Amino acid sequence: MDKKYIILIASILIFLISLPAISQVIDEKERYANTPDELIPYVRQEPYRRYFIVPLEYTGPGREKPEPTDLDAVKIGLIAPEYRLVPPGVSMEDQYFEMGRHIIQGAVLAVEEANARGGYRGKLPYKLIKRNDPVLEVKDSWLWGPFSNQVVDLAYEDKVWAIVGTIGGENSHILIRICLKIEIPVVNVADTDPTFPETKIPWVFRPIADDRLQCYLLAKYAYEKMGYNRIAAIRVNGRYGRVGIKEFREASRRLGHPLLFELRYNYGQTDFSKHLQRIKNAPVDAVITWGNAEDSARLLKQMRAMGLKQPLLASDRIVCEKFLKIAGADAEGVVAAYPWDPTRDDPRLVSFKKRYQKRFGEPPETYAAHSYDGVNMLIQAIEKAGLNRAKIRDALDGFRTNIYHGVTGYIPLNDVYCDVGPIALAIVENGKFVFRSEGKLGIRLSKFSEK
Repeated sequence: MDKKYIILIASILIFLISLPAISQVIDEKERYANTPDELIPYVRQEPYRRYFIVPLEYTGPGREKPEPTDLDAVKIGLIAPEYRLVPPGVSMEDQYFEMGRHIIQGAVLAVEEANARGGYRGKLPYKLIKRNDPVLEVKDSWLWGPFSNQVVDLAYEDKVWAIVGTIGGENSHILIRICLKIEIPVVNVADTDPTFPETKIPWVFRPIADDRLQCYLLAKYAYEKMGYNRIAAIRVNGRYGRVGIKEFREASRRLGHPLLFELRYNYGQTDFSKHLQRIKNAPVDAVITWGNAEDSARLLKQMRAMGLKQPLLASDRIVCEKFLKIAGADAEGVVAAYPWDPTRDDPRLVSFKKRYQKRFGEPPETYAAHSYDGVNMLIQAIEKAGLNRAKIRDALDGFRTNIYHGVTGYIPLNDVYCDVGPIALAIVENGKFVFRSEGKLGIRLSKFSEK
């Protein structure tokens, strides 16, 4: 028999043998977060082990420490990119500092309102201690030394009870490893790096949906709702682009539509002609990009200028006025993943928007809302636990079962303390972003999705 027929028969037999495994039902206890059946890894065979499905716990010391009696305030640390710390001759996008400003404002409002209610148990005011996140995202290089010093200073000089922040996956990974050694709670309100919980550090909590869940929703929308078959990726050459697009790439493969190819560009790049020429020469149904707003807008403008009409899918960082301003009319129809639906008819959200607008003279955006929720969760944990870092960690762990309902919606924490509540898509219609919840899209990943 011809060799090629032998290979074909063998392939068919292997496929048939795997069919029972494909149809196996994955028990909810064996399912990571909101992963749909068709996106669960290794459904064609039983893996040796499934990770991140066992609740984290802290079994070390610290709970026996008495509460101090000589304090004049209860300090909460906050790390966000507040001002520039960039070497001469290096350019830096303003988006990081806009994100940092909103994170700070959300935290400030939460602390001010807590103090208006009487502060810590009616005895002490809460005090926000801000430290700058020295962002430098050039060729995937960040200022880890200065950032590390900020974390250490917060813990030992400022003596904060917990730390809130920050944005980039690079600095966040440094932050949580230092805090593991210090044994201090961390509430991350802005970093959507999907590898963040893989460290399995029991001091770390993230009340914002990550890129993994956002990519699941985006992939199911692209392939199942829109019927795209061939998608190409263009992403920024940095950690944000690398780990973000990885989730979409894997979701595409599991849905039976492997990415045609994946191209990279540098932060601040202005000429994408070589990338786009390859797309022009290939049978591409849609393009997905993972990067900051300004870069993504320039990419889109050049796509349209070269006559490329394919729909553009993108990450949540493009959902801002800067993207719309730069892209102009070319932005119409762009679809981006988003960690929540900011147009929900929720009294908590409506009231928050009014208070935020009055306090800061502008509407809140995603980082302000998530920062507000994260700080309020932390304050609630401090009120319950008292001034003991280990007990504050335990109280934050309690939000796994006692689900917090904030201005961004329900925040159910999974076994590795990440928000797996409802997410959404942001679609540009008539020059504005319009939000479609899981319920409206008919793609429900979270059990808290509205119908």
